[in-house]
Amino acid sequence: MKLNNIKKTAICISLLAVVGCTDNFDDINTNPNGFSQDQLQQDFNHIKEGFKTMFYNIQVIGSGREPDYQLQQNLNADIWSGYMATPTGFRGGVNNTTYDLVDGWNDAIWTNAYPNVMFNAWDIANKAKGKYDQFYALSLILKVEGMHRVTDIFGPIIYSQFGKEAPIGYDSQEEVYTQMFADLDFAVDELTERVDASEPTAFDETDLSGYKGDYKQWVKFANTLRLRLAMRIVKIKPALAKTQAEKAVAQKFGVMTTNDDAFRIVSPTFVNPIATISGSWLDIRMSADMESILKGYSDPRLGIYFDTSAQFPGQYKGVRTGINIGGKGDHQDFSGIGKAVVQTNVIYLMTTAEAYFLRAEGALRGWNMDGDAETLYKAGIQASFDQRGAAGAAAYMVDNVKLPVAYTDPNFPENNAAPVNNVTIAWDAAATNELKLQKIITQKWIAGFPEGQEAWSDYRRTGYPKLFPVVVNNSGGKISTALGVRRINFVQSEIANNKGGVDTGLAKLGGLDNGGTRLWWDTTAPNF
Repeated sequence: MKLNNIKKTAICISLLAVVGCTDNFDDINTNPNGFSQDQLQQDFNHIKEGFKTMFYNIQVIGSGREPDYQLQQNLNADIWSGYMATPTGFRGGVNNTTYDLVDGWNDAIWTNAYPNVMFNAWDIANKAKGKYDQFYALSLILKVEGMHRVTDIFGPIIYSQFGKEAPIGYDSQEEVYTQMFADLDFAVDELTERVDASEPTAFDETDLSGYKGDYKQWVKFANTLRLRLAMRIVKIKPALAKTQAEKAVAQKFGVMTTNDDAFRIVSPTFVNPIATISGSWLDIRMSADMESILKGYSDPRLGIYFDTSAQFPGQYKGVRTGINIGGKGDHQDFSGIGKAVVQTNVIYLMTTAEAYFLRAEGALRGWNMDGDAETLYKAGIQASFDQRGAAGAAAYMVDNVKLPVAYTDPNFPENNAAPVNNVTIAWDAAATNELKLQKIITQKWIAGFPEGQEAWSDYRRTGYPKLFPVVVNNSGGKISTALGVRRINFVQSEIANNKGGVDTGLAKLGGLDNGGTRLWWDTTAPNF
């Protein structure tokens, strides 16, 4: 899509009067190189043109777009997940990291997703549904991957009503999840039929996932995405969670089992934006939680995930989140994010290790996951080591002695903390289900780095791994120091331009519009 069209679309989406806006988009489907619509349709280019934008905006990537990613995810989920911390005292230290949620930052999450992911999914549906359903099916999978992240941040969002005239009503999070499962049903059935018919792909040159347009691989991804969403709702809808999870594993192509199955964005030129944010800007560092857990376990992935500290040569030093920051120089020379992880054009959004850990948790809950919890747990660890090129998985996964260690801030002792995630690595068949779950989620957390969005969701759902609380809480009592941020409040652009829609979201939220209100799936119920 041409840049001027993207900008025009973004303006209209921000006003959320999509139907009225699209009446003026005569040039959206006009090829900038002068080809006719008939010529475009010969290669489905009139449909394919929106996919690239979707790929590049599930998690923002692209030259010069590092500030967009920083606001979309890095200064919220990447930090609240316990993965990273910032040495920079943005806004005098009163910001997301100290629980004073910044509307001007967090608005970017919504205003990136709707014009770039949701609009293109809607546009592809209008062009392809019922005529070229292979493309419609693929767009649905990308839509679910992109928009489940949005509902897991805000709760109620615009989903089924997208494309209607303002005010556009919000769906409750339960309604969104119901529709996402239905979207995955259609996509899996449609693409499976095409695989069974030995139909050649029409998506190979458009596919930026590394799957090279292979419909079977896309079905595996969709199944694993279903498994992820099923586990998300386990405490609020346990019967539905079990049904959806078992359905994902039992589907004829199943879920991810090899590292080639992982869902990633493969860019010809762009690298992970964290490379710039950490390496050039020095705005993000290793977290104290990562230091405590990886050091304690003598985890071989430590030197892959992080660089050693410039201030303390040969050492790995993390920064504690939510501390008083006197100046950036106090911590900017602590450990940055490892070059092997972020200085690459391959960005992982779902790993095969995650699939194994999801199945391990399902098996722990008594679901049919085609394997027992211990075997799947170990397979998840092995898959992560293999993905990152780390040695020593066999010895690591049977270690029943090592524990996370205390965190020490060598510059400011007031930030020191005793270890909190006190669990060993080795599987213990005699342990309680709660302790086994803590082991599963802790290893899933380690394996998922640096994708903080999923890790933050797991932390809210299970409470694991246990993370250091913030030292400074500027929420004014809205957000619990012990529990952390549970969601982000509805964005100002929506309140200004779609207040009637926001009101429907507020009615379905189930609490106050602030960062302390739990989402639909984030209940106070026990894990078992």
